Amino acid sequence: MNEMYDMSIVTHNWGVMSVLGVIFINIFMLFGIKNLAKYTRAHSLFTPIVGTTIGIVIFTGVVMMAAKHLDFTVQNIVMIIFAIILIYLEVKRSLGLKRLNKKEENAFKNYKSYALKIFILEILVILSISLWMWL
Repeated sequence: MNEMYDMSIVTHNWGVMSVLGVIFINIFMLFGIKNLAKYTRAHSLFTPIVGTTIGIVIFTGVVMMAAKHLDFTVQNIVMIIFAIILIYLEVKRSLGLKRLNKKEENAFKNYKSYALKIFILEILVILSISLWMWL
């Protein structure tokens, strides 16, 4: 049982690292693609990867909670809240792109600054919970 829990912790940590990697890839896509139509296409293709990486972290967290007999500690509750915040921020960013007025001249430029703020907030959320758990 302890081996499974230790393996889950390692998998969970790699999942968190992959979420950070996906966020950085999203930032590079955001500033690397200059055309709104191309960015929208790339975003629609990359969205399942974002959801999968967040799902990996949530799944491994649930497995670890099950291994500890659903012991709801303060750390577990905070991680659940942070996972909900991360999902909310991703949905908010995606809806912002979906509702973007494509006829407006500076629409994509304004969306870039909006999305960058959300990405920075996501990075801070992930790093804050990670540093709290690693220390």
